[in-house]
Amino acid sequence: MGKVFVVEDNAGLSDAIVSYLEVDGHKVVLFDRISGVYEAVKMAQPDLIVLDVMLPDGDGFMLARRIRKITTTPILFLTARSSESDRITGFEIGADDYVVKPFSMRELVLRVRSIIARTTVSVSQIKTSVPTWHLNSSSGETHTLVMDGDLHVASHDGVDIKLTATEWKILLFLAEREGRVVNREQLLGMCLDYLAEGSERSINTHMKNIRAKLGSVEWIETIRGFGYRFLGKVVEK
Repeated sequence: MGKVFVVEDNAGLSDAIVSYLEVDGHKVVLFDRISGVYEAVKMAQPDLIVLDVMLPDGDGFMLARRIRKITTTPILFLTARSSESDRITGFEIGADDYVVKPFSMRELVLRVRSIIARTTVSVSQIKTSVPTWHLNSSSGETHTLVMDGDLHVASHDGVDIKLTATEWKILLFLAEREGRVVNREQLLGMCLDYLAEGSERSINTHMKNIRAKLGSVEWIETIRGFGYRFLGKVVEK
């Protein structure tokens, strides 16, 4: 499985989380406060960070913003703050998932397993060529998107772009279905792996982030009332 950082100050809850994740095969490092987490992430590069929002020495959202400046390591927020605005804030920061307390330990384990599985490249997934798409914009310019699954990096017109694990999954899912309309339910089921309250807003937020990172060109068309369509064309190898 993977290396998971758990940042949770409730001793009883954190012990249970660590126990369940270790039984599932993960190596877990526990923190009971924000102090030291940022430095540990820089040094150890975990596969996933399970991060409480309300901690004794600071705000988990603020820590996540710092982490996002140095890495796209997946972040799963764990919090009692259940409002839609809090969820959207989490996804705008770049969270890959958002679990509201109280929750099922089994559900948490499955979500952790799912995130790590979709962000880990196995030998069997290595490709001999790097998928590349071109887009002829309305201004007459040709733009290029490259997504290297082996290195899990993407570039737009030769400039690297930092995508979260979920943003990567959504963009690749759309690109591999170029020209076809993909609805929000498909994106939720295949890229977020669950249906949640406020899920449509979550997809909208992820899409907003992806478009901002791609720039102002017209890679993704919104089909109002249904979903999205990727307008780039794959370059045949």
